[in-house]
Amino acid sequence: MKYTNLPNTDIKVSKICLGTMTWGNQNTEAEGHEQMDFALDQGVNFFDTAELYSVPATPETYGATEKIIGTWFKKKGNRDKVILASKIAGAGDYTKHIRTGGFTRENIKEAIEGSLKRLQTDYIDLYQLHWPSRGVNCFGVRDYPYATSEKEAENHLEILDALQEYVQSGVIRSIGLSNETPWGTMKYLEASEKYQLPRPVTVQNSYSLIHRAYEYGMSEVSMREDVGLLVYSPLAQGVLSGKYVNGNEPEGARGTLFPRFIARYKNDSSENAVLAYQKIAKKHGMSLTELSLAFINQLPFVTSNIIGATKISQLKENIGSINFELSDEVIAEINEVHSLIPNPAP
Repeated sequence: MKYTNLPNTDIKVSKICLGTMTWGNQNTEAEGHEQMDFALDQGVNFFDTAELYSVPATPETYGATEKIIGTWFKKKGNRDKVILASKIAGAGDYTKHIRTGGFTRENIKEAIEGSLKRLQTDYIDLYQLHWPSRGVNCFGVRDYPYATSEKEAENHLEILDALQEYVQSGVIRSIGLSNETPWGTMKYLEASEKYQLPRPVTVQNSYSLIHRAYEYGMSEVSMREDVGLLVYSPLAQGVLSGKYVNGNEPEGARGTLFPRFIARYKNDSSENAVLAYQKIAKKHGMSLTELSLAFINQLPFVTSNIIGATKISQLKENIGSINFELSDEVIAEINEVHSLIPNPAP
């Protein structure tokens, strides 16, 4: 395994992070425990979760994933071996069964204390805002939603001030953003510096070979402001495994069970890109999964690559991507495809 630090901290994390959002829906508690055991044995010390999980979000599964992690901590007694990240759910119809009102001081308090209880821990290493309260172009929205954005606002100062109490007490060791834009990230950094409040150290956004929009502006923010990217959906919800090409719908696969989650990644252009990347992988003796993840692992603005799996065999392949060093030739071939079919998935 390879390691780095969460930017501006002494918190050492693996370059591969274990994603958990299937536990409590596609995966049982026992399977979640098995995945954590396996990942930790492979040197993965960084786990990412959220109060929202498991996904799809429902009232019945709210907090299920955190509970599974909590029972594992209790059974193993190894909380100190894991760098744990969680998130407060953003506002909107999708999460109205959790709470309404956005990132108010009261809601932040409720979310943190609920997560601590479910996780059976007294601290969280990285606490993130799952998505902005204002309208932004994420979750498959390609263009900026300017028609509604004028009516929305986000109180960056109030949010950071509410988190300050937990950072000062040691309940939260560091904070991060998710699904953020360059403007939003810089506003948090500005408020942090001006008022001496907690500074976001990471931003968790989507990135994959067929969705490299992070490079439009966020990659510069990451590198110049030292805010690391935690990549989610690096395999585009499994599309970059190649299992959905030619109309395939594998039994039990996420895209088969929940087609709306991969709809943004499935179109003619993205399939053409997937097939082109598949040829590059085969030429160089790799699977498409290994190529897709290895490309992300070597990017200079990436702090950690969040992988997720429903099977141990998938988890093994995903974690093993850390052992591949892509040559300049391979990267050039990848970028040639990207120049011909840029960001086919929004």
